[in-house]
This record gives sequence, structure tokens and C-alpha cells, in this order.
Amino acid sequence: MLELRPTCEHCNKALPPAALEARICSYECTFCASCVDKILGNVCPNCGGGFVPRPVRPATNWRGDNCLGKDPASTKVKHRPVDPAVHANFSADLRTIPPQAR
Repeated sequence: MLELRPTCEHCNKALPPAALEARICSYECTFCASCVDKILGNVCPNCGGGFVPRPVRPATNWRGDNCLGKDPASTKVKHRPVDPAVHANFSADLRTIPPQAR
């Protein structure tokens, strides 16, 4: 089950459960769309993978207790700002490879 982390790991912007600008990699590293596009270049600084929009967990129990009430979002903040120079060096080669081929 996705953690639905509460903030962007880089800029610490709030990303509540229904935030459409939340982006995750396959390890659930969570960043805002602005940081993914402008700073990270769609390369996760933790694993090198790409990002996709984070799904929104239903707030309403439509069926089978599959909702925020039963499975709430995480409140644990992982604020780990990225050093742009270090990330540019790390991601230089990866940016040329499509995420699905990394």
C-alpha cells in the first residue's frame, strides 16, 4: 500500500492525499511536479528511476473499506533537499535514457 507521504522530499511543499501535483518513483520517493520538472529532470535522486503522478486514494468508503479513513496517509515527513550540482552530475547520463529503460 502506498504511504502517501505528506510533503515533497526536496522543497517540503505540502502534498495532501488529493494533491494532483504529487509525483512518485517506484520506491515511493515523493516530490512535487515542479521539483521533478525543474530540478530533478525526471530522475529520482535516490534510485535513478523516473516519476509518475501519485494516485489519489478515495476519501469516501465506496467499497470494502478502501479509503483514507481505513488507510490514512502517512504523516512522516522525509525532507531531504537535493544538492542541484550533485544531482546534475548523477543524472547527466540517466536523463538521456527513458525511465522504462533505466
